Amino acid sequence: MNQNLLQFHPDVREALENRRPVVALESTLITHGLPFPVNLEVASGMEKAVRDVGAVPATIAVLKGQITVGLTQDQLAYLARAQNVRKCSRRDFPIVLAQKGDGATTVAGTMIVAHMAGIRVFATGGIGGVHRGHPFDVSADLMELAQTPVAVVCAGAKAILDLPLTLETLETHGVPVIGYQCSNFPAFYTRDSGLPLDVRCDTCEEVAAILRSREALGFPTGTLVATPIPEKDELPAQVAEVAIAQALKEAEARGVRGKEVTPFLLARVSELTHEESRTANVALLENNARVAAHIAQALVAS
Repeated sequence: MNQNLLQFHPDVREALENRRPVVALESTLITHGLPFPVNLEVASGMEKAVRDVGAVPATIAVLKGQITVGLTQDQLAYLARAQNVRKCSRRDFPIVLAQKGDGATTVAGTMIVAHMAGIRVFATGGIGGVHRGHPFDVSADLMELAQTPVAVVCAGAKAILDLPLTLETLETHGVPVIGYQCSNFPAFYTRDSGLPLDVRCDTCEEVAAILRSREALGFPTGTLVATPIPEKDELPAQVAEVAIAQALKEAEARGVRGKEVTPFLLARVSELTHEESRTANVALLENNARVAAHIAQALVAS
């Protein structure tokens, strides 16, 4: 994929040309993660969180076969209501471009485009990982982190996953996992999974220094920056785990498989927690966007 395939929002192009901070944002949460109109509100809220810090948001998607880096408000609104939007990871781009279709970028897909565009930092909610009870079902997000040098700011991996195996897989592939103001891996809805991390950074400047070292070495791997959900928005761990266990049991009973598993589990956990998990999800998305914007600022300040 060459950069000529990318169409830039003017604000994003200007920021990149002038070495101003830019934060990539995914679009799958708009088309597959949240219902309308919550999806549009959250996408706009994440962009505002980035702007409020002084960085430029670049939500990424494929619109009618065109990879678009930075969406207008009208384009966001179109995606929020669109039907038949393909989730785009590495394998999907050739298909959706050739068919002139619409595509929403996953974590992996957003990383690919961000790197092509020259964007160094990307904010999402939680990455995909290794599925519980299915250790061979591994998200493409982990494989992309192993080969695409973008910093991904998240609240850990989605709590419905096998977190210890997810961290093991990242370690195997040489992906650094930084705890931002935390010593243990966050568990998405909750602040602490109990799984210790090798490195903790308490300032964005410390994170930026590690990212610059990786760039100087020329390593192709990404970097995961894990930041906990704000304490006031945290879902109690026991509440989250009971809901996840019930949702997993129902998914097995209904034969939910493949790419349908994660959307089913997230929706069911939201129902079982009376939408408390959705409230937590929205809070961590906006928090991650803010943190990513501060890291992007620290990177360009060097």
